[in-house]
Amino acid sequence: MADFIEPKVLKGFRDFLPPAEIARRALLEQIEGHFRSYGFVPIDTPALEYTEVLLGKGGGETEKQIYRFNDNGGRDVALRFDLTVPFARFLAEHRAELTFPFKRYHIAKVWRGENTQRGRYREFTQCDMDIVGSDSAAADFEILHIMAKTLPAISGSEVIIRLNHRGLFNTFLSKLGVLDQSVNILRTVDKLSKIGRDETAELLAQFVGESNAGKILTYIEIKGNFSDTLAAMTDAAGTCPEAERLGLIQKFISDSGIAENSVALDPSITRGLDYYTGVVFESFLADMPSIGSICSGGRYDNLVALYSTDKRSPLKGVGTSIGIDRLIAGLESLGRLHTVQSYAAVAVACVSESSAGACQNIAETLRKQGIPCEVFLDAGKLAAQFQMAEKKGLRWVIIPSAENPLTSPLTLRNLATRENRENLSLEAVLAALKQA
Repeated sequence: MADFIEPKVLKGFRDFLPPAEIARRALLEQIEGHFRSYGFVPIDTPALEYTEVLLGKGGGETEKQIYRFNDNGGRDVALRFDLTVPFARFLAEHRAELTFPFKRYHIAKVWRGENTQRGRYREFTQCDMDIVGSDSAAADFEILHIMAKTLPAISGSEVIIRLNHRGLFNTFLSKLGVLDQSVNILRTVDKLSKIGRDETAELLAQFVGESNAGKILTYIEIKGNFSDTLAAMTDAAGTCPEAERLGLIQKFISDSGIAENSVALDPSITRGLDYYTGVVFESFLADMPSIGSICSGGRYDNLVALYSTDKRSPLKGVGTSIGIDRLIAGLESLGRLHTVQSYAAVAVACVSESSAGACQNIAETLRKQGIPCEVFLDAGKLAAQFQMAEKKGLRWVIIPSAENPLTSPLTLRNLATRENRENLSLEAVLAALKQA
């Protein structure tokens, strides 16, 4: 065995020190609270799945990005690359145990072996929410509504949601006579913001010719506000149920009070994964759109059918996923990510080796009143304990009596002002902390 192993982390993977992890968990708790407020319930699925389950409808780039291997039993397995495909498998297995429409959320890590960049890693956390068992425009809109209310609340920033309908795009492609190339076209259009119009036109021409490539690029341009763009899309594709659904969603946006300028109809939004069939969403920080989409998703009416023999009543679903790591990267760049060193603001000083029980007694009184409190474990000079408390980001230190820590008056030190308040009862300490 080697005497020394170099400590290192795989590219695209990270450790989180307390300040970063506290900030991350605070955002996740806010997100979970918003999901619960709409009646969504949590589930969990294994990180490892059979590869054939994960690649059932992913294909293409997905197969190149998954972490895949044979386990000790010779089984072909892979780490999940998102939370939607495992959810489809989950639904097929547990359908009889669920009540529909089923509203779930799932917050967990996923893995993709793709190129790393700002806000994009190979191990990252997704925050998914889905409604399954409803094909209504109301279900599509509820996902959009959660996005419109949750994202600004957790980011403290204006968020723009871009909306499209894959079905309407396919109707347009059918009218052009190139529907058989829809997968290649959708994946190419999905790269528009990354590679630019000229390169997108060249790639499209390889599949559909220069003339049709030009028509597709014209179709995916925003023509003004929601109404103007929808009118242009309908004119190009023809009147159809998909266009009518977008019109109904526009009415819901207006009726619900969502600011019209926070939702844009953008026919270039297609989402690269094959399983989307209807409405698709992407959302961006208004002050930093360059970070990319922080929340995306859409309708996937045919995904669950891959894992079910019950073809009579396929489960239709719609959902979205918040990319917490990319959101954090954006908030860090904007200076809007609040970080702290500790959950506690108060500590009880260690005044003697025999005071540990009494100090925990004092701290527990504070904790019962909703005040997180740390107990210092090693006796030493108070000045050194004050310095440690400051490094931890604490504001207050309670100093018991060394002789009678439970019965003698306490001293409360304000680390910000360096002032001591002496001869206080525990009740007086509590009152002072609550008033601060």
